[in-house]
Amino acid sequence: MATGSDRPETEFPRAIGAPATRALAAAGYTRLDQLAGVPAAELAALHGVGPKALRVLGEVLAERGLSLG
Repeated sequence: MATGSDRPETEFPRAIGAPATRALAAAGYTRLDQLAGVPAAELAALHGVGPKALRVLGEVLAERGLSLG
């Protein structure tokens, strides 16, 4: 039986949802800066990462002066 949260330890905003957070972590991404320059299509291909997650990530990256590829 699992205890605690099903969200991996990452710095992604909760607004992207747990499935997207898990998918990104499984692909090796745990920090926002790691996503800078990664093509949106590559992230969208991950099961659990949908349009809302991409939009939120894009907005948060833009606030930091970064963007998806």
